[in-house]
Amino acid sequence: MITHIQGRLIEKNPTDVVIDCNGVGYFLHISLHTFSQLPSQENVKLFTHLQIREDAHTLYGFSSVMEREVFRLLISVSGVGASIARTMLSSLSPDQVKEAIAGEDIPTIQGVKGIGAKTAQRVILDLKDKILKVYGLDAISTVSSNTNKNEALSALETLGFARKQAEKACDGVLKENPQASVETIIKQALKTL
Repeated sequence: MITHIQGRLIEKNPTDVVIDCNGVGYFLHISLHTFSQLPSQENVKLFTHLQIREDAHTLYGFSSVMEREVFRLLISVSGVGASIARTMLSSLSPDQVKEAIAGEDIPTIQGVKGIGAKTAQRVILDLKDKILKVYGLDAISTVSSNTNKNEALSALETLGFARKQAEKACDGVLKENPQASVETIIKQALKTL
C-alpha cells in the first residue's frame, strides 16, 4: 500500500495532480479541498489511498491524514464510491463532513451532487458512531450550546435568579433541545423557575 507520495509538483488541475518522485510521475485524483491547499510548483507531500479494481489501479491524494481518513470512512458506506466521496470532499471540507455526520445534518450531505436522501441517511447511520468515537465530536453540538447556555445563565442571573436554579433550568431545556437558541433557553427556563 502506498501511504504517501512526496516530490515535485509537475501538473496541477482542480481534480488531479502529477507528482514527480525520483523520475516517476504519479497521477493522483484529488478533491477541491486538497487543490486549494497545494502550492503551485514546489515539493509537495500528499497522503494517498490506492484503490485496486480489476480494470484500474487508482491513486487518490489528500492534503492531510484526516481528509484521507474521512474519505476512507465515506467509501466504507454501501452506495458511496470513491467518486462520490471525492465530490463530497470537494463540496465540503473534511471538518464540515464530520460535523454534518455527527450532527445528523441530512440536508447538508444531500446537498452534495450525486447523494440522495437514502444515501445521506445511510452515511449518517453507518458513520455517526465511528466519527463520534474516533474524533470525539460530541463536543461539536455542545460547543454552541455551552455558549448559548452561558449567555442564557447571565441573562437569568441579571433577572435576579440564583445561579444554581437557573443552571438546572437551562440544563433541562438543553436536554430536550440541544440546539436551542439563547432566547429559547431563557423562555423555557423562565417557565420552570
